[in-house]
Amino acid sequence: MDRRNFIRNCTAATVTAAAVQSQVQNYAYAAPGNKPRRVGLIGCGWYGKLDLLGLMAVEPIEVVSLCDVDNNLLSEAADLVEGRQVSKKRPRVYSDYRELLAEKDLDIVLIGTPDHWHALPMIAAVESGADVYVQKPTGVDVLESKAMLDAARRTGRIVQVGTQRRSTPHLMEAKEKIVDAGLLGDIAHAEACCYYHMRAKAHPPAIQPPDYFDYEAWTGPAPMRPYTELVHPRSWRAFMEYGNGIVGDMCVHMLDMIRWQLGLGWPKRISSSGGIFVDTESLANITDTQNALYEFDDLDVAWTHRSWGDAPDPEFPWAGVIYGTKGTLKLSVDKYRFTPRGGGKAIEANAVVELDKYPSDEEDVKKWRAELKVQSAIRQHMRNFLAAIDDRSLPIADIEQAHISSASCFMANIAMKIGRTIEFDPKTHTAVGDEEATALFKRDYRAPYVHPSDANA
Repeated sequence: MDRRNFIRNCTAATVTAAAVQSQVQNYAYAAPGNKPRRVGLIGCGWYGKLDLLGLMAVEPIEVVSLCDVDNNLLSEAADLVEGRQVSKKRPRVYSDYRELLAEKDLDIVLIGTPDHWHALPMIAAVESGADVYVQKPTGVDVLESKAMLDAARRTGRIVQVGTQRRSTPHLMEAKEKIVDAGLLGDIAHAEACCYYHMRAKAHPPAIQPPDYFDYEAWTGPAPMRPYTELVHPRSWRAFMEYGNGIVGDMCVHMLDMIRWQLGLGWPKRISSSGGIFVDTESLANITDTQNALYEFDDLDVAWTHRSWGDAPDPEFPWAGVIYGTKGTLKLSVDKYRFTPRGGGKAIEANAVVELDKYPSDEEDVKKWRAELKVQSAIRQHMRNFLAAIDDRSLPIADIEQAHISSASCFMANIAMKIGRTIEFDPKTHTAVGDEEATALFKRDYRAPYVHPSDANA
């Protein structure tokens, strides 16, 4: 992609965003005035708590309601909020998100559930009148993700998605100083990768779920698997029933980052190959090795993950790399580095750490497994979300942008499954000339749950 085409594509994306922003602004909204915004959290596990703490750090909100099907996590989160928020009030607690939303007294709802529980609460939340911050990816299948976008636009609510690389200070700097400044020259190829050994390796036996955990409700619309210690908490990502493997977890971040850096929309074609080639003993059914290719106009983005062996560049084990005729830009959660082609001084910067401004980060790292290097990004993402709510404008990680990145990752897994390239039509949300692939754009829901694309048909 030459510089002229890059600017043209960015301009087109801006026009589209402006049109949608105008649509969102047409909806009436009662600003909270001097009263604290009333906030609810659905999903009180690891990142649900971290997102809530990030929001609490940038504005004196009132956390009114919490919901989780794990009573231990729910009580833990209630204790945390009571001790941390300004009012010192203990939030109401629920085991059913529908009861939480039925109160209809929330300005903002945060959703930090496992992936298979992103769509239904998010749609219900915007329909209740709340603006929403939902973790990535957007659902678990293409049409579920599309239904989330449709619900946001139908209700006029603001929806920010947790693809916070767009709000990461050093990556924002890289976009401004390197990409937008034209230091890369012509760009025609980018890569993204993850070499973390993050795939579960255990094979625990099936057991009864603990009495404090409602496994039936947690499973929800997903297929019912025998309960093991891998399912809950956190290691549920080992199973395709609840997500989309490492592609849906880690590629979505890096693909979205590259799309944002370069102003890219939908890929035209998506292909993928991979499987379980090394770690065959684990109960996990996600791939340990996978490649994917996302083909845009005049630009390819290649993805690789391997949950074994060494990373080619130990400094950038989870990263995006943009290649230009004038140099190479490496981007990660930790840092960025631009290396001019043919020599010259590299330009680089590290993640912003704000312990001087937010000393509680140190406690959160120790107690809540917060990642110090991403705390500034979470806070910036929350500031952007709040500003978008006030302006009734599109946030940096609007649901439409997250839908593109998420659905593209979902299609990579489908392309691997069927063994052929998918040519995607974003207008119809179908695979061109491929009924088998199109049928896989929607997963079956376990009864009595109804897929949102059917519910709003």
